[in-house]
Amino acid sequence: MGERILIIEDEQKIARVLELELQFEGYETGVAHTGTDGLILYREQSWDLILLDIMLPEMNGLDVLKRIRATEYDTPVLLLTAKDAVSDKVAGLDLGANDYITKPFEMEELLARIRVTLRFRKKEALEEADPYLFTAGQLRLHTQMREVTWQGEPVELTKREFELLAYFIAHPKQVLTREQILDAVWGYDYYGDTNVVDVYVRYLRQKLESQLIQTVRGVGYVLKEG
Repeated sequence: MGERILIIEDEQKIARVLELELQFEGYETGVAHTGTDGLILYREQSWDLILLDIMLPEMNGLDVLKRIRATEYDTPVLLLTAKDAVSDKVAGLDLGANDYITKPFEMEELLARIRVTLRFRKKEALEEADPYLFTAGQLRLHTQMREVTWQGEPVELTKREFELLAYFIAHPKQVLTREQILDAVWGYDYYGDTNVVDVYVRYLRQKLESQLIQTVRGVGYVLKEG
């Protein structure tokens, strides 16, 4: 069974062409010709992607998008916009649209954008289901593969640096004392200087080129969202 795409488009000829092309590509489709009917259909069934025209009767596309994003951000929305409607494109992206394509458009380009959007959604879903993957904003750490990326770039860490960062990312936004960090990363039998935590935090800051790990004066450290 293919992915399900909801088409909300008031021009019936365009909607029909989209429906036939998408079905030919193996997608299941639903069609609505007004903003109100589109919102009803969206709420009644489950969809993998929504093609949403902005200029709709009864309720315009931006209002439909606003109502969708008021409840969830998981379903990708690709806007169909008029050629000169720059403000609508900006407003749509600000409201949570994933992408837009300008009318008139080439069907191959639209299909390519749909494929990319759905691929990205699948990737996100797989990552969310991966128990070994931890994220904090643009920081990503995989405990099983022992890989770290920051802003999409790989970061090379020593074993101790990795364990320290893994401890931080497992406790995001939580203020951790030096003693807690020592016990978790260096072990309960460590009797050295607690300043070793400060040294390794400095190493991480240098390698990430970021103040993602922030000092809480008199207490310890906290990992903020990147």
